[in-house]
Amino acid sequence: MSSRIETLGGVRLDTDESVTRLGLVALSTDLTFERDAARVLPHDGMALHVARIAFQNPTTPANLRAMLPDLSRTADLLVPGMNLAAICFGCTSAAITLGDAVIDDAMASVRPGVPVITPARAALTGFAALRVRRIVLLAPYLKETTRPVAEYFTAAGMDVVRTCCLDMADDRDIARLSADTIVSAALAADTSEAEAMFISCTSMPALGVIAEIEARLGKPLLTSNQASLWQMLQMAGWPMPDGYGRLSTVPLATAGAA
Repeated sequence: MSSRIETLGGVRLDTDESVTRLGLVALSTDLTFERDAARVLPHDGMALHVARIAFQNPTTPANLRAMLPDLSRTADLLVPGMNLAAICFGCTSAAITLGDAVIDDAMASVRPGVPVITPARAALTGFAALRVRRIVLLAPYLKETTRPVAEYFTAAGMDVVRTCCLDMADDRDIARLSADTIVSAALAADTSEAEAMFISCTSMPALGVIAEIEARLGKPLLTSNQASLWQMLQMAGWPMPDGYGRLSTVPLATAGAA
């Protein structure tokens, strides 16, 4: 075997613009968001880059607040030096507990100029695009974690006509909820006063039952992951694929104006 190593020329690089890149800061315990993203995001021409932030169950407000010191450092791990179309912080309850402005500032400190998406704020944009104001909130959390979510939507001008929770403490258990359980909970939570429903939590595996729930309720359903992925695609200038609820039918221009 020759010990000589030869250097070959002719190396060419694709431009960074050849791939649309999205960033996600996910909880270390999250079992759902990446799987949902793989179903929704295009397989060609787009890439999702994920950094995980340490989180300790149960999902109490105190434990959610404990992530803040690591948030900027974790976001800084997202493909340094590469352009991102958007960054999503993949935890509905933590973003609400910490505040959207705090999340925005933490991301901007390491990735200035990159649009930041939080699940509940994405849902608000979706409801505005659908011209919806009266909603039912369904969350898997403990009551103490559910209450701030309801207050968030109310403060944003939504009329939360009913709030229901499953009183679960561990997001890994939430990720293992059966489809039948989610559908049954949605049907039980609904009320005729509501124009739409929001199912909170990025760990909730609700993406695959959105169409069924909408058909049975006769009204739009938004979920944390669906709304987040929809807005991530909006930021990148890509349409949401069909099959993920009425939100998928909102044109890009309409959503941008909402």
